[in-house]
Amino acid sequence: MNLSLKDRVALVAGSSRGIGRAIAAELLAEGCRVCLTGRDEASLGKAYGELVSEYGDERVLKFRADFTDLGTAKQAIDAILARWGSLHLLIANVGSGKGTAGWDIGSGEWHRIFAENLFASVWLAQSAIPAMSGGSGSIVFISSICAVEATPAPLPYSAAKAALNNYAKNLSRVVADQKIRVNVVAPGNILFPGGSWDKRSRELPEQTRQMLESQVPMRRFGDPAEIASLVAFLCSDRAAFITGSCYLADGGQTRSV
Repeated sequence: MNLSLKDRVALVAGSSRGIGRAIAAELLAEGCRVCLTGRDEASLGKAYGELVSEYGDERVLKFRADFTDLGTAKQAIDAILARWGSLHLLIANVGSGKGTAGWDIGSGEWHRIFAENLFASVWLAQSAIPAMSGGSGSIVFISSICAVEATPAPLPYSAAKAALNNYAKNLSRVVADQKIRVNVVAPGNILFPGGSWDKRSRELPEQTRQMLESQVPMRRFGDPAEIASLVAFLCSDRAAFITGSCYLADGGQTRSV
């Protein structure tokens, strides 16, 4: 599918594996230049090598980063501008659902989870917006269905992702006059090697099967490539009138939205 994204420059955070890597690959296939990021040097290097072998090193950059630090987010943008001179697309795929269950959760855990699942995305947006001066900027935040409905996920994670959704909605209004669009994709249960559902489905296969059959009308996991296709569309001019929206990709799992 030609989305007319050729030569646009994208930062895809958390792109060493899973959803982020699939998004990076999709944008490269559409002709973008893409900066990959990740916290683990080994997995980032592996993804970089695989994508360079397919698309060439002139269109792929890697930057090892932990975006819970604002200064690091700014450094990543500077590296992109130094390499390609512009930035058009930001995909803020950052965060982790790991956390403490129950309600009695210490302040350190709350701060950590909000730093990973809200503030890192905010720092990326604040760093990227000044570089998006070409009139075709698009920001896509990767959230979760935990942001819009009660789930068994840790309370701080759900609250942080809900805050991210609200931030994106309001940010879209603030930057609309700069011709920057802001949207959210909220995935459901996505299966990929090394991910949480990969581990759970191997450790608790029967419980996982029952969950899919009882909670997900399509009775299957989602694939990272399915999320990537939606993100690529939202980045393109074919979605030029779409901003401030949250798209659920969950096989019909959510009931209240």
